[in-house]
Amino acid sequence: MMDARLSPIVSHSLIPVVVIDDAYSAPGLADALVAGGLPVAEVTFRTPAAAEAIARMATNPDIILGAGTVHTAEQVDRAVEAGATYIVSAGLSPAVVRRAQELGVAVLPGIATATEIVTALDLGLDAVKFFPAETSGGVPAIKALAAPFPDLTFVPTGGIGPKNIADYLAVPAIPACGGSWMCPRDAVKAGDFATIERLCREAVELVTSLKGA
Repeated sequence: MMDARLSPIVSHSLIPVVVIDDAYSAPGLADALVAGGLPVAEVTFRTPAAAEAIARMATNPDIILGAGTVHTAEQVDRAVEAGATYIVSAGLSPAVVRRAQELGVAVLPGIATATEIVTALDLGLDAVKFFPAETSGGVPAIKALAAPFPDLTFVPTGGIGPKNIADYLAVPAIPACGGSWMCPRDAVKAGDFATIERLCREAVELVTSLKGA
């Protein structure tokens, strides 16, 4: 059974993955996500502004915030101190997982192989990020990995968009996908929150239609 702390994170079936170059954009981005019906975000630690951006977004009480591209235990500390309630990493770092567990926050480490899955299970995890999804085999790869690990939940990210998300969400082991198309980096940088709100609303409508299909 999936960690209960992940339930609200995956409940929308989509996790916007965002890159913020200037923390000044953060509050407007949070408001746009909430207004667009997608009140969840993975703010990647790919820029120096990440921790401050999380702190500023956290002033909106309606958004669920996580930190992505977290590679070290020190980054876990910074993310959680800023207000992140879950941690995502591109790969599987036992140090990152253990620190998140010590701090009581959910963690989704990136995996792409059965060996990495076994390591994740040994760390007590029941959900992982499958990354980079498309270049690591996509839906067929996840189905193949899910067969010997039937109790594991996968949240794929990387190369997923409106044209192929239906294929991923049709897999029982996948409750949600991460994607960046709802929050284009250029739009975030330009403060074009109307576009982000529209893209989020369209994404939510797409997922809702898939669920009803």
